[in-house]
Amino acid sequence: MRPATSFRVPFHVAIQFIMTWCFYQSDALGVNWGVQASHPLSPSIVVKLLRSNGISKVKLFDSNSSVLNALKNSGIEVMVGIPNDLLSGLTNPSKAVSWVQNNIIPYMSSNSVDIRYVGVGNEPFLKSYNGSYLDLTYPALENIQSALNAAGYGSKIKATVPMNADVIQSNGPPSTATFRPDISVLMTQIVQFLSQNGAPYTINIYPFISLHDDPNFPVDYAFFDGSENSVVDGAFTYKNVFDASFDSLIASLAAAGPYGNMNVIVGEIGWPTDGDVNANMDYAKKFNQGFINHVLSNTGTPRRPNQPINYYLFSLIDEDQKSIQPGNFERHWGIFEYDGTSKYALSLTGVNGQALIQASGVKYLTTEWCIYNPDGGDQSKLGDSITYACENSDCTALGFGCSCNPHLDAAGNASYAFNQYFQRFDQASGTCAFNGLGQVVTNNPSKGSCEFMIQIAESAAIGSEYSIGCSVAWSRLWQSLALVFAFIFSHPPWLS
Repeated sequence: MRPATSFRVPFHVAIQFIMTWCFYQSDALGVNWGVQASHPLSPSIVVKLLRSNGISKVKLFDSNSSVLNALKNSGIEVMVGIPNDLLSGLTNPSKAVSWVQNNIIPYMSSNSVDIRYVGVGNEPFLKSYNGSYLDLTYPALENIQSALNAAGYGSKIKATVPMNADVIQSNGPPSTATFRPDISVLMTQIVQFLSQNGAPYTINIYPFISLHDDPNFPVDYAFFDGSENSVVDGAFTYKNVFDASFDSLIASLAAAGPYGNMNVIVGEIGWPTDGDVNANMDYAKKFNQGFINHVLSNTGTPRRPNQPINYYLFSLIDEDQKSIQPGNFERHWGIFEYDGTSKYALSLTGVNGQALIQASGVKYLTTEWCIYNPDGGDQSKLGDSITYACENSDCTALGFGCSCNPHLDAAGNASYAFNQYFQRFDQASGTCAFNGLGQVVTNNPSKGSCEFMIQIAESAAIGSEYSIGCSVAWSRLWQSLALVFAFIFSHPPWLS
């Protein structure tokens, strides 16, 4: 008879198992809360909105003090973000210590804000950044985690890097996926560091972008109700692109080393409601409700069956000052409108669950709108007026296939642009002038799905780490449209 042998589990494996088990108990509903808005809601109103809808986790894009103060004693778990433009400074260990001292310790020392993660950068390895952050992200990640450890919070707060799915390369099914060759060594270093520190890998997954970027992408494969375009990968069958994308990451982690069981957070996932032909209320509701139901079923993915998925919906509220360089849809990801009004019937607790509860206590400007006056002013100035209005507000709803496109004629387009500017600048005196072409009215000019807004009064004074302004491409587009509008109004068909 062979003598009994003891089974020794390496210490680091045991720790990893325990942390993985604990991680997978935390599958509560999370959302991204961005503040790139001209009139952001008061953080206190947003926190009440989160709690009334049972949202218990938020992912932030910076360390804004007014937002973090509003989250005190809320019971909401927080991921604090570090914008990409701060990464360079954080390669200096002392500056990383200062950042933690200024942005984490004041909220943790009183146990009032439940900070769990620090997101170091935001999709820093996007190909469109041309390698700007390749040499900065890993040192910043190391230094932030070291600073958290030194402050005594390293066991509770983990530094991670929210990555876009384009760090993965695959020319076939998910099992063939690996990290991009140009960053594979760097990605392996980062993954190893995350694993050693018990931190999760964070990935942003956007089926909408797959559909937007590829005209041949099968629409039904973006959703969760079955697809005629399923992908068979050995023993696994993929019926939607989310599962395939998630498992492509799992395959990439396994190819990089012993990381196939690593903790994973879906940092961003959602569907926009405007700004593109595929960005609409119906698709957004179908995708978000389908995803929530998929997560609540705990079926997991083919490579991780029956495991909860930790995620943050993107996003909570529309942001009218986000860059539209990627597309006009960027300002329309919210499940709530700019004022905390729910956009569509969405149950965060699954099929037949409670619908969204909208924000309360929101105050608005006077009930009046600015529209185009065809009988006033110098009509030759119309094009310039429209361009000016749209460059200084948000006219993304006017594009082809967008919410206002089927409902407005040329005069309506001008009115919408004028009103966006008028509301953006708080209905102030002179903001409906437009060379005598604007007029203030008290009858709502909204038509169909095209909503002429009334802006929030007393908007919160929330700073942003991000640059604000229209992209060059958007500016040129409106210059072209302005010429079209000017021609139409110089030859008005309704007067012929």
